Amino acid sequence: MSNQELYLRPNVVVEPLVDRWYAWSHLISPATAAMNITHRHLKIMESFVNAAQVHVAAVANPKMLGGPFIDHGSDRVPEISELIVKTKQDRAQMIAFAEAIRQLEDLLRTSADGHSLEPLYDSVPELLRGYVELVYDLNDHPSFRLIEPLLYHSPFYDVSSQSLMLSLIDQDERPFVLSTPRLDNDRSVHLRLPFAEEGINHLFAMKRTPRTFDWIKDQLGLPDKDAALFRSMLTEERPHPYDKYTGDGVRWRYFGHACVLAETKEFSVLTDPVLSYTFASRIPRYGYEDLPDLIDYVLITHNHQDHIMFETILQLRHRIKCVVVPRSAGTLQDPSLKLLLERIGFANVLHLDELETISAGDVSITGLPFLGEHADLDIRCKLAYLVRLGRHSLIFAADSCNIEPKLYEYVQQLVGDVDVLFLGMECDGAPLTWVYGPLFTRRVQRTMDQSRRLSGSNYKRGMDIVRRFNCKQAYVYAMGQEPWLNYIMSKKYSADSSPIVESNALLADCATRGIVAERLFGEKEILLPV
Repeated sequence: MSNQELYLRPNVVVEPLVDRWYAWSHLISPATAAMNITHRHLKIMESFVNAAQVHVAAVANPKMLGGPFIDHGSDRVPEISELIVKTKQDRAQMIAFAEAIRQLEDLLRTSADGHSLEPLYDSVPELLRGYVELVYDLNDHPSFRLIEPLLYHSPFYDVSSQSLMLSLIDQDERPFVLSTPRLDNDRSVHLRLPFAEEGINHLFAMKRTPRTFDWIKDQLGLPDKDAALFRSMLTEERPHPYDKYTGDGVRWRYFGHACVLAETKEFSVLTDPVLSYTFASRIPRYGYEDLPDLIDYVLITHNHQDHIMFETILQLRHRIKCVVVPRSAGTLQDPSLKLLLERIGFANVLHLDELETISAGDVSITGLPFLGEHADLDIRCKLAYLVRLGRHSLIFAADSCNIEPKLYEYVQQLVGDVDVLFLGMECDGAPLTWVYGPLFTRRVQRTMDQSRRLSGSNYKRGMDIVRRFNCKQAYVYAMGQEPWLNYIMSKKYSADSSPIVESNALLADCATRGIVAERLFGEKEILLPV
């Protein structure tokens, strides 16, 4: 046995997978996973098998980036066909669950007329009985609530579907991942481990703490056939040490998209973690090595693929003391992030409600209302955050859309002025069905789909927030501009793109008012004085 101690290379890409599809929250929560397997994955794969050349042509067309097209050549049709068969066999119960959801919604549409719902329980599809509560709103519109904790203890949550695929990267460009299942290749190691497995923590701790090859091989249960390739992902080279902040004020660093690390010499707060890997590049950026060994709070603003990134957060799990998430409604479209994170191995997950505050020392975190960006669906799992570090105050508003300015008037009256605002201005937004399409059991009309967007604030709405809080600094972020985000964001802006035009207008207006303002890109460091 070799005693040579090794580190995990900083350019090892880690793709968490569920049934070989890139993992995001709706593939982990049991009910949404059933709907996505049935109404997204199987449909995309069957389309590819029937017309592979259509997919090949669409993937080559930049205008189709982010569409439901598999990024494999037609020579992989046999493997996709096998995956269809395997999915139908292994996930037969999930497919049946999705059908039961359709039947339940049909039952409520036809039989719930404002009278008592109790007689309908006997007609609930057998697969759902005990997992749902039937309810009305105050206008007698029927719906159902999922008893989600029970679903995580049912056959519908199967950790055997979870795995990690490791490979090396030396550039930012990666294929769009949300529409293509991962197939085996000679450049990747496929670790068939549930996300909660402790061995995953040991692996990612090797970014900073060396271990022997044999030790980590045993921890991961790595097959001998993968040993040589996995060994190439380890290195003797020691990573550069973390540059700890030791000043008496506040340092914040921008890591890309909506990821910001705010630090005092005693506390650290990280928002919506999404990080680049480290390799030679013309674009400066911070990476995993630029984070503290222990992160006091990780704040998740909302449950979209680009704001809770399992590829990043699983690699940080062993460093995180507490994850703060918004509370959800328990509906199909609004699964609980707290339940999900606890089930995949996070030990300390805290719900925060609107205008609720948690404090530690001279740090406080307050949840602020978050409107918009969810296509008018009743989704509660979304918060902006007011973070106070000593005398400094920062708002991380993510993709909040100022559709009701009165809200911010009332909030400002309660919390006062704010020094620094971080605001997303992706004001075009994808249509409703881009994220939520598989959850609908009836066809969404195109005009409705196009009118209900996943969009943030434009210039007028964003500037209203800046003025109401009398911000001294305003930063546009969460735009998906960094090239290392293309694999999840599918954003290609030009100078004429609405988000660029609108954010330019906000920056210009701030300049006339003497407000420091910038659209963030790559990396940024600001020191706030004592």
